[in-house]
Parts: sequence; structure tokens; C-alpha cells
Amino acid sequence: MKEQSKIPTSKVRRASKLIGTGAKVGGNYVKYFANKAIGDKKAKEKLDQENAADIYQSLSELKGSALKMAQVISMDKNMLPKAMTGKFAQAQYSAPPLSYPLVVKTFRQMFGKTPTELFDFFEKEAKNAASIGQVHFATQGDLKLAVKVQYPGVADSVKSDLNLVKPIAMRMLHMKEKEIKQYIQEIEGKLLEETDYILELKQSMEIVEACSSLDGIYFPKYYPEFSNKRIITMDWIEGMHLKDFLATNPSQEIRNRAGQRMWDFYDYQVNELNLIHADPHPGNFLFQADGNLGVIDFGCVKRIPKEFYSVYFQLLNPFYHAEDERLRALYYKLEFLLESDDKETEELFFNLFKDSMELLVHPFTNETFDFADEAYFDRIYKKGEELTKNKEIRKGGKARGSRHILFINRTYFGLFSILHELKAEIKTTTSFKLD
Repeated sequence: MKEQSKIPTSKVRRASKLIGTGAKVGGNYVKYFANKAIGDKKAKEKLDQENAADIYQSLSELKGSALKMAQVISMDKNMLPKAMTGKFAQAQYSAPPLSYPLVVKTFRQMFGKTPTELFDFFEKEAKNAASIGQVHFATQGDLKLAVKVQYPGVADSVKSDLNLVKPIAMRMLHMKEKEIKQYIQEIEGKLLEETDYILELKQSMEIVEACSSLDGIYFPKYYPEFSNKRIITMDWIEGMHLKDFLATNPSQEIRNRAGQRMWDFYDYQVNELNLIHADPHPGNFLFQADGNLGVIDFGCVKRIPKEFYSVYFQLLNPFYHAEDERLRALYYKLEFLLESDDKETEELFFNLFKDSMELLVHPFTNETFDFADEAYFDRIYKKGEELTKNKEIRKGGKARGSRHILFINRTYFGLFSILHELKAEIKTTTSFKLD
């Protein structure tokens, strides 16, 4: 894979890169209409492929939060054309890596030494590269190590990148800046945390220790003496990424076991630790042939306030769904419904959230659930399409839902997506204590 020798870090250069990409996309549409006019039946397919390649190339050169957006979008198979979600999925672990001289420069800045002066062996070519950093293989004595090196300028560009994206989000959602402010702050906070490798080291060691008793889940050991705010070092652990694991054609029993490991890991975090590994894309999990699961990268962790936890997860409680007024009161606490709503608006959003949340919590309402169920995911995608086309929602004109919901819902959507790819049938009981 072609290496990258520099990253645009200033606001002007990053904005210019996006503007240039917009011009390329415009050119692609000109070719599309020309091809369509002469009867090319594959014109749309070619358009999607060219747009996917141009947009991904731009985002992969920018790295950081810009590429992170592509990573998140790739988890939603229904949001964009297949060509784009397929291309954007490369951001999970196979983005274009930085050249070795830039890696050496980071080591000199952080340790005052080159990688080969610090380790017995350091592989110059990155094994994996994602949105925030890339991973190199190294050894020290008998230890096999994974050394994650952050891209230069990523931490400093988070705020400017979000300022570029914010106007687009406001237009898409038909909302004013003050109405989406709490969500932008939540996203900014998590992106900044992901660039703080000292925090990630602390969170990783904390969660690994807390989850060490979970059956069939394994974690790397972390090494503070070889870590700092831009470099983090851990054990090299063996395993396959999801795509490679599925290519081995594992049995249904193994698929189910891997899915159960993942479900139990998330249930334990949420209900016992009141936190969640909030970046559940396939690049952060390593599957073994026997169905056991390795978990890496604790840069994005959402800590769940106890007062929010005690309200939000009551959505799993049949008691509240049995009577609309109980559910309505819960929705006010979760900010799905607002005191400023008139009767018509309240009814609109009550029914909207009732339908949507019943769909989301459906797997929790059964002792077992088959995530291979295409009909269930078709209903989710269809509901998403309905919501984006519903003009009445736009008239509501206000952001809804507690800021804490943002990363929790994103996490469960990512979890469901991986379980769907696994086609796993698992026990979906939860340790949440109902009132």
C-alpha cells in the first residue's frame, strides 16, 4: 500500500482539500450525465465507484476526525451506496499508512530516540492503519509488541474539522447551532479523548483488569514505559479481523460462540461497570478460530452517568411499554419529548420514538435472538429511510434526546451490525436490574 509522507494540518489546507474533492465529485457527475445520455446502463455504478474513490482518497490523506467519519459511516450499510461503504470500510484498519521517516520523527519528539534505539526490533512498514494512528510490530526481549503511533497534527485538527462539518450537519438536520451544540460537544470530547494516548492507556488497563474474568475474551497487556501521549505499546495478540474470519467459513457453532462473547462483553461493561467500549467497528476485534474474541483499542470509552443509566435502560422494561403514559413520562426524562412541545408535536414524536425504540430493544425482549434475521434489519433500514423523508419531523425543528444517548446508540448499532455479519444466534439476556 502506498505510504503517505505528509498530512495537511492547518485549517486552510484541510478545507482546501475538501473543496478540491468537491470539485472532483462535480466532475464525476458531469461524466455520469454524459454516460447516461448515451444509454450507459452502468453509469450510476461508475459514478458511485468514482465518487467513493475520490472522497476516500481525500479523507484518508486528511486522517483524524475526517477519516473517523468515514469509519463510522462504513458501519451503516444503508446510509450510502455500496461502493462508498465498501471503500470507507478500509478506514477501520487498512487506511494508507504514514511513511517511516514521519514515524521516526514522532519517536524522537516523544522519547528522544528512534524506534530501533528503543526496541530490539521495529518493523518499518505498518501492519494496520486506521483514522487516528497506525500499528507497527516490534519486539523487546521475548515480548512481541504492537506499537500504535498517532498521526501528526490529528489532535490539533479535531475542532477545526468539526467546524467544517457543523454547517453541513445543520443543513441536513434543519437545525440551528444552539440546538445541536450539546451533541457537537459530545462528539468533540470523544474525538479529543481518542487522541489522548495517556488517557487511553489508563482506560485500557482499567477495563482489562475489570473484564479479566469474562469467559473467552482476551486482551493485550499494556506497557506504560513504552507509551506516552502520542505512542502506546501493548502485547501483540493473534487473531483475525472479521472479514478474514468469515472467509475461513466458520461453523454456525463458532459464529454463535464469537457473537455470544461479544454480547456478554458489552452487557458486562454497561451493567457492571457503567461504561462502554464505544467504538465497535470490526477493526477493534480479533477473532480466533475457536470463536474466542480479542478486544483492542479503548480510546473511545463512554462513561454512563448512574442517573442516566437508571432511566435509559428502563426502555428494556416491559412495565413501561405496557402503558403509554408511563412510557411518555420516561420519554420526557430522556428528552425525547420537550416541555415546549404542543399536543400535536408531542404525539408525533411520542409515536416516532415508540416505534423506533421498540425496534431497537427487540433483541433484548427475547431469551435468544438470531441476528441473521434479514427481516429485522430490513425493518431498521426502512425505518431509517422513513425518518429521513418525514417532513413533519423537520418541522419539529429541535434536537431531541440526551447527549448521552449519542454514543450508546451508536455502540449498539455497531454491535448489532457485527452480529448480523456473523449471522450469530445468541442468548440476549441482560444483567440490567428492572424496577
